[in-house]
Amino acid sequence: MTPRNVTVEVNGVPVSAEIEPRELLVHFLRDHSGMTGTHIGCDTSQCGACTVRIDGKTAKSCTVLAVQAQGHQVTTIEGLGTPKNMTPLQEAFTEVHGLQCGFCTPGMIFAGQALLDRVPNPTEEQVRDALHGNLCRCTGYQNIVNAVMLAATRTGDTGRASGKQKEVVQ
Repeated sequence: MTPRNVTVEVNGVPVSAEIEPRELLVHFLRDHSGMTGTHIGCDTSQCGACTVRIDGKTAKSCTVLAVQAQGHQVTTIEGLGTPKNMTPLQEAFTEVHGLQCGFCTPGMIFAGQALLDRVPNPTEEQVRDALHGNLCRCTGYQNIVNAVMLAATRTGDTGRASGKQKEVVQ
């Protein structure tokens, strides 16, 4: 196969590379943009560890060819927040121990945020349903659900912008 030059906007920065047309987006992100927070888990789209946002919509990057992302905006976990300026959902994951080894965390955060974008005040059942396409090998599901529920109580743009908390009754 003839290599192709591809440019993808990754976390607001254009990344160009000459790649094989069959290269998966997950490999492009890790190998050419250095975004190693996008994990390679199962290679079958079952675990969700490779989840990113493409033009604002969640996608498992192991199911997308890098050439399909040409000209699109991709957000990886590194593009969501920083250690000093985390999103409310990232803060909630930290506060209620929604992450253990961290391998599934990017996918869980993207799935949780996609739910909060659609349903600002989800039920626990809705959270569990939204996370069903992501696997946690550490069996930390309850704390992950707790983190999404906590983030839903935060004020601002569907739990993303302000980082302020309403009083949470436990």
